[in-house]
Amino acid sequence: QVQLVESGGGLVQSGGSLRLSCAASGQAFSSYTMAWFRQAPGKEREFVGAIRNRDRYTAYSESVKGRVTISKDNAKNTVFLQMNSLKPEDTAVYYCAAADRYLIVSSLRSGPYEYWGQGTQVTVSS
Repeated sequence: QVQLVESGGGLVQSGGSLRLSCAASGQAFSSYTMAWFRQAPGKEREFVGAIRNRDRYTAYSESVKGRVTISKDNAKNTVFLQMNSLKPEDTAVYYCAAADRYLIVSSLRSGPYEYWGQGTQVTVSS
């Protein structure tokens, strides 16, 4: 069983930056594909980005591409989401997700991701 714990959310002004962290338990973290999703009030959960296990290939949604970077520290069992140039529309609960398998590029946005964190709130004020 894998447990994911997000941190780093908070309130930031438009144009600011935040770095979210997701700490994972489990011995096979290096083999996981990790992703970030977000859900704004009244909206469906949407894909933000993912990093694949073997080759560290990354994929991002068009809405955040160029403003966010996903990285993975296998030694610390942690994945990060660096977000820059934040906009009010980035306000959401951000969730970390993990898949204990290699995902092809076309599956990075949809998974399946078996494990989910509890989420961390990001609020961007205008």
